[in-house]
Amino acid sequence: MDWLIYFDLFGVFVFALSGGFDGAKYKLDMFGILVLAVATGVGGGIMRDALLGRHPPVAFVDHAYFIVCLSAGLLAFFFSRKVERHMFYVRLADAVGLGVFAAMGASIAVEHQLGWVGVVLISTLTATGGGVIRDLLVREIPMILRADFYACNAIFGALVYLLLHSAGVNEATTTICAALSATCSRLLAIRFGFSLPQARGHRH
Repeated sequence: MDWLIYFDLFGVFVFALSGGFDGAKYKLDMFGILVLAVATGVGGGIMRDALLGRHPPVAFVDHAYFIVCLSAGLLAFFFSRKVERHMFYVRLADAVGLGVFAAMGASIAVEHQLGWVGVVLISTLTATGGGVIRDLLVREIPMILRADFYACNAIFGALVYLLLHSAGVNEATTTICAALSATCSRLLAIRFGFSLPQARGHRH
């Protein structure tokens, strides 16, 4: 469906924006910020397509994906001086990207007739893959392993998608509700500091 392409591009833009802003936080040059924007924007989708046998990945076929990433990266670069004062918007962009990609991943996995486990895994990979690449490039522990129920939010979005899809709800409503569920749960985790129990360090 045409609207799904625009929905996907919206997710690419906000995720690429979060990657660009992360690069600005580390005071990278323009090229570095653009690299992070592209990696964050399309990284998860490329991994998803590779696993599902969609060759070549859609990001390599439709140039709009890279144009959107580069546009988001340039926006982050030119507004980089305001990043530290507006970190909420960086987190908001990341949360929205997580929700959109979780929903898109679930939709594509269902289209490929995967079981519920496969749908959840593909949804989570789509939503977190770009962020993992971003964090590794700037030598951070990936957020999926340490913060705010990050992967759990994507899993929640995938489960909402599966529930509504199995109930016969139309595709547009199902996808949007799944994206909103993942995004809102992520924002609630940030707002109230929810996190899973962490391992305790060894005592010497």
